[in-house]
Amino acid sequence: MQHLVAPGFHPRALARGKNDGRKRAGSGNGIDHRCRDAISALRWEALPTHGELVTLLPATVVFDLDGTLVDTAPDLCAALNHALGFLGRPGVPADDVRHMVGHGARKLLERGLAASGAMTPELIEAGMAPFLAFYADNIAVGSRPYPGIEAALDELAAAGTVVAICTNKPVALSSALVSALGWDGRFAANLGFDSVPNAKPDPGHLFATITAAGGHPATTVFVGDSITDTTTARAAGIPVVAVSFGFSDRPAAELGADMVIDDYAALLPALRRLALPDGRRLVLPGARP
Repeated sequence: MQHLVAPGFHPRALARGKNDGRKRAGSGNGIDHRCRDAISALRWEALPTHGELVTLLPATVVFDLDGTLVDTAPDLCAALNHALGFLGRPGVPADDVRHMVGHGARKLLERGLAASGAMTPELIEAGMAPFLAFYADNIAVGSRPYPGIEAALDELAAAGTVVAICTNKPVALSSALVSALGWDGRFAANLGFDSVPNAKPDPGHLFATITAAGGHPATTVFVGDSITDTTTARAAGIPVVAVSFGFSDRPAAELGADMVIDDYAALLPALRRLALPDGRRLVLPGARP
């Protein structure tokens, strides 16, 4: 079987034990200098015993926040309807709000105003302060992590994969939500729309997040829920996984993602598939096909 190498991806061993890939006297692992040189760009989480196969994970995984990591619709809907009420407008149903999210607070308010009557720049300006103040005070009343995401984040951390957030939320609100959910320390970087000169779908936002996390675009996968996310990833030349349960205004299959998952139990298998797109696995010398 052909020996495959994907520089920068983390081989996750299918066996016990830890090793950095260098041959040790008496180790009996069968790794010679040719294999060591061939895989020197890879950081091993654990080394398989002789003749076993290895699967790979990206070195960095960047996530969108709203609709990807967290179902924030209840609190965004409450904040939007508070601002609309302040402006003398009727509220918007929560199911409608789910399809308005993804371009930041200003665009959400703009869409809420358009759905409830006339929309003008003056109304948007007048509504932003009450929206942001209410949301900051009620940021995690109804917001909840999606099922399975915390287990997936734990597994990525155990594999040595670095995770980060690239969101069109203001970074202060993104950081507040992460803290309210008890996620401080989980993410190597958390960049909001105001962290960069141009936010998603500009690829610079994603590149800046990867850099802040200490990663490299060539060894990164992006995970999102909307056309904004997939457009950003495509512009950056980075593989993207779309979740089907987020806030997209169209079916996930139409987002142009490399893979679509319906729950977070499928995330790590999808990431491994993207690490070696043809489905093959890295094979150590002497491994059986």
